[in-house]
Amino acid sequence: MNNTSGKVKFNKFLSWLDMIVKDHGFLRFCYHNFHQVDEKLYRSNMPTPLRIKHYAKLGIKTIINLRGIRKDGGWLLENEACEKYKIKLIDFRARSRAAPEKDMIFKAEKLFKSIEYPALIHCKSGADRAGIMCALYMLIYKKEHPHIAKKQLSWKYLHVKWAKPGVLDSFVEEYAKQYKHNKMKFMDWVKEKYNPEKLESNFRSVWWVNRLLDDFLKRE
Repeated sequence: MNNTSGKVKFNKFLSWLDMIVKDHGFLRFCYHNFHQVDEKLYRSNMPTPLRIKHYAKLGIKTIINLRGIRKDGGWLLENEACEKYKIKLIDFRARSRAAPEKDMIFKAEKLFKSIEYPALIHCKSGADRAGIMCALYMLIYKKEHPHIAKKQLSWKYLHVKWAKPGVLDSFVEEYAKQYKHNKMKFMDWVKEKYNPEKLESNFRSVWWVNRLLDDFLKRE
């Protein structure tokens, strides 16, 4: 065995160690938070290479990573697995503890129209960022009622609305009020009415729930 191949294997070992320990990947070996949104879309927490192999067998063509480019162990292993199993990996940054930016919503609209389906959306835990992106998918791509989209932000997926990620619930609820009033189209509302700064300033979370999620569970 030459030095180059040994170095590759050693780096892969460090990547696994980083994902399992630092990124709490050991919690995701047994619980995948994997759900089918509709005939074209799935959602989950951060997948392992073995799960990506399984998703390829399911026919998934695209994986959207909502954690962005991180260059950590999990990201490196995911890139390698997607390349190996011929799945398109897209790094797309979303936030869980702030109102969705208008620019992010516009980019999401383009994304949903351009990717190859079936697709999988994931973040770290599959709860908050995956939830809001799936809600946006329902509103933008599927043209669903906001109450249908809101179901993607649910305790079923480990989303906790009493903590900081609850601002995402407020986002969908704010549009639901507008839709009830005059059936305004979602993207028209985003362009003409939506105010992220105002939404954030009006939202209040519960401090001890934040401590539980952020400090103890290390949610992002």
